[in-house]
Amino acid sequence: MYDVAVIGYGPVGMVTAALLGQAGHDVVVLERYPTLYNLPRAAIFDDETMRTFDRIGISRQLLPTVHVQRTYEWRNGAGELLIEHDFAAVGGQGWAEWYMMYQPYLEDALDGVVRGLGNVEIRMDSRVTGLENTHHGVDIRVEGDDSVVSARYVVACDGGNSFTRTWLGIGQEDYGFSEPWMVCDFHLTGTADIPKARQVCDPKQPVSIISLGPRHHRFSFMLDSAESFPLEREPDRVWARVAAHVDRDQAELIRVATYTFRSLVADRWRSDRVLLAGDAAHQMPPFLGQGMCSGIRDAQNLAFKLDAVLLGADDALLDTYQSEREPHVRAIIAKGIELGRVQTLRDPVAAAERDARLIAQREADGRPEKMRFPGLGPGLRDESPQAGHLMPQGRVESHGTEGLFDEVLGRGFVLLVDARAGASLDASATEFAAGLGVAVHHLTDRRLTTAGITDVGGVYGRWFDETGCAAVLWRPDFYILGTTGSISDVPSLLTTLATAVEPVQAPATVGEGIRP
Repeated sequence: MYDVAVIGYGPVGMVTAALLGQAGHDVVVLERYPTLYNLPRAAIFDDETMRTFDRIGISRQLLPTVHVQRTYEWRNGAGELLIEHDFAAVGGQGWAEWYMMYQPYLEDALDGVVRGLGNVEIRMDSRVTGLENTHHGVDIRVEGDDSVVSARYVVACDGGNSFTRTWLGIGQEDYGFSEPWMVCDFHLTGTADIPKARQVCDPKQPVSIISLGPRHHRFSFMLDSAESFPLEREPDRVWARVAAHVDRDQAELIRVATYTFRSLVADRWRSDRVLLAGDAAHQMPPFLGQGMCSGIRDAQNLAFKLDAVLLGADDALLDTYQSEREPHVRAIIAKGIELGRVQTLRDPVAAAERDARLIAQREADGRPEKMRFPGLGPGLRDESPQAGHLMPQGRVESHGTEGLFDEVLGRGFVLLVDARAGASLDASATEFAAGLGVAVHHLTDRRLTTAGITDVGGVYGRWFDETGCAAVLWRPDFYILGTTGSISDVPSLLTTLATAVEPVQAPATVGEGIRP
């Protein structure tokens, strides 16, 4: 029996398998296609997602294949600039805020990591045809296989048309936002002057133009109806649409597809030992570039909780997955729908009013608000104001090594104590933390090589000064579990973690049993 079966081997399934495999668990991946999909779908990821990729070990491999985008502009049909969103070269998570990527390169990097793990088995061309929760786990039937695949838990990352969700009879809430678009992807073979990130808010033809990294580009056109796609997809018509930016001597048309952008949230993300992640649990319009990012947040949230449960923690911990993630997802969906409706107005009068309002705002030097995602919902966190929000990542120095916190000091549960005034955690609290697998670090204000860490970029000092906290405990998914205003209260904070993750019985042996 495997510890976890992952259904679906797109980016969310790959990240799930990588995180669980790197944690030492026996994992099987069941993918219905015989090979990797090898065509782009997602195009964008953010600094939080890059922090996850860095945790897995592919960030440096990805950097030459991605494009760091600093702006995203909206223009009307006449070419007038309506809005220009800015993105930082270094965001709150220590990486650029917005990366443009060609998905097959990402999948190749993730696949290389997963295949390098001896405790992860990948079964391509394995279409799941049924699942059954049992007293010991889940039995999974696979097309063409007389035996069953058994696992203690299943994470279904099998997409918007999820077989798993349908098999389990889980319904979806539809936000009522549905738009047909034609997506055209190009491989650049020459030099072309194409906008890197532009939304053309033309009521006659809304268009999205985005880079897919250094050598690929995407044009997306809103369609009047999905029925027009067979005609509009003809290569000559596609080239005519993009002629103002690129011609056949500069690029190769590699893909034309139609998508209906939808906004859906599954009613339940857990059915006993089966959990839904990514598009299987939620679908959102692409206007914020958060679809894949949201799925990878799911994987991070599930991976460390499954790790604890597989080592003996009460599996009620898994109930915090949906309660934490769903409010976050719904906020992104609502904002994406709001932006989409503004960008794609088809009424010329309403579009002209929008243009006048946005141009006036811009001339008054008004800047569009940055999208601030909400914190997590209730779950594995305390009630402090910072709990459930992302912990920023900065550069630190420790024992003569300088770099991003994760790379210098590692990942997992981390307790950071503000020791700039000389205070430190006592021995009993330090021992309590160590027993929970929590790494304890003290922030100092001098460059020391024997004790403490130095805040090279000032990120952590500013955070402590702004929040008034004395200590902060964050989780392996980078979200804050809780804070204290006094170092003496740290044991209470650690107890919150211990209650959730300490074994309720003797932990089962990871990978125990006979593989089917």
